[in-house]
Amino acid sequence: MSVHFEERSGVVPCKTPWGSWYQTMEEVFIEVNVPNGTSGKEVKCHLGSRDIELHVKGKEMFKGKLFDTTMSDEATWTLEDRCLIRIILMKTNRDAGNCWSSLLEGEYCANAWVQDQMQRKLTLERFQRENPGFDFSGAEISGNFSGGGPDFSSLQK
Repeated sequence: MSVHFEERSGVVPCKTPWGSWYQTMEEVFIEVNVPNGTSGKEVKCHLGSRDIELHVKGKEMFKGKLFDTTMSDEATWTLEDRCLIRIILMKTNRDAGNCWSSLLEGEYCANAWVQDQMQRKLTLERFQRENPGFDFSGAEISGNFSGGGPDFSSLQK
């Protein structure tokens, strides 16, 4: 469901020297710009549950400990049009309050504005899941959305 929500509402990317990364409640997406004509044989990618490493044409793009854990057996990478590497990591913790503030511990951090927008997006995604008959893709929220937004679970229906 998160893919459909993201298609309708857009993404909040965190720009990096090599491309960008963004997230949904369930996944982290990494897009790496590589030289035109790059072949799959020139890409070395390690996707662990707690660490990641990417080399292209012998050059290290990034390497380090992920901000949080992922399910390594569900992680994938693809080379698209021989110029873009797309990596998809499945988060272990899929709560709206689990908004990564950086891709790696201490590296590729989202600035305050991007972090705020990412958290708002995850909160709206949570609202969409809790209320499937409504469309929150164009909604705006204000107030307490950090930590996944307000908790309405104690309210009577």
